[in-house]
Amino acid sequence: MELTPWPWQTAIWQRLTALADESRLPHALMLTGPSGLGKERLAQALMARQLCQSPRNTACGQCHACQMLMSGYHPDLLEILPAERGKQIRIDAIREINAFASQTAQQGGYRIIHLAPAEAMTVAASNALLKSLEEPGGDTLFILQSDIPSRTLPTIRSRCQQWLHPQPSREAGLAWLAQELEDQEQAAFWWEVAGGRPLLARDLAAPEARQLRQELRELFESLVRGGDPVAEASRLDKQALPDILWHGVLWLEDLIRLGVSGDMDSVRNRDLMPLYRQAIKNARVRDWFRLLDYAHEQRRLLAGGGNPNAQLVIESWLIRWSALLRS
Repeated sequence: MELTPWPWQTAIWQRLTALADESRLPHALMLTGPSGLGKERLAQALMARQLCQSPRNTACGQCHACQMLMSGYHPDLLEILPAERGKQIRIDAIREINAFASQTAQQGGYRIIHLAPAEAMTVAASNALLKSLEEPGGDTLFILQSDIPSRTLPTIRSRCQQWLHPQPSREAGLAWLAQELEDQEQAAFWWEVAGGRPLLARDLAAPEARQLRQELRELFESLVRGGDPVAEASRLDKQALPDILWHGVLWLEDLIRLGVSGDMDSVRNRDLMPLYRQAIKNARVRDWFRLLDYAHEQRRLLAGGGNPNAQLVIESWLIRWSALLRS
């Protein structure tokens, strides 16, 4: 577990620790904002500080509690995460939370429950959590994370104090990213692609992610030239459907911005401009919106625990792309 927040989280960290120092932290926090900003790290740093026996601005890192956390276990911390990416959090996990919340803290301080992402809970799981959120007991802290809080039940949101993670400043985020990538120019490029989300930018710059993006670019080029969408779809049979949809959504949003305003400065994937210019000659903005709606629908199905046939989804989507590019 990390004991300190990211460099760009100074402002929100100071606000949280000021409340903690004044014993005014709410019993339930929901950290919200897009993925790739560092909500997980912020939650970990706050949990560590609340469990630390000698906290300063951050957890001390030296006390017995900190040593337990860094070893991967603390008896007064319960973390609930999906078993796999995209899987749901079901009611059995919430029963574990309810039992944990009814116990006395073994180390005499806080009991902390960390649940992420909150939107992964089934309706039954969400309803089962309500009682513990309403009557948490003394020195109990719930920290929920959500990339898309609108997908959580209103009753869950209303029982948590919501903290929207601010967008990092370009200066702070780029400075960190340039150090990570050891290349200022690459850092600036991936910063734009990621929409100013430092951790997402770092992940997109990793070799495997770059390889997927290159494969999708070649596929897009083939479709623009009139390639067979079904044959092109077979090239992606080993890639994760959520990652493919994510890139497709991003590129469609670029195309829509170009189609609506013609403003190249609003485009995030600027290296794709030659392809974009060719694509927007053949399709109307409303057609791109239809493709975008299809992608969002598939992402919602996946987020809800659905298990669609990935190859059929990709083929159907690329056939629609191809039809637009040839119209």
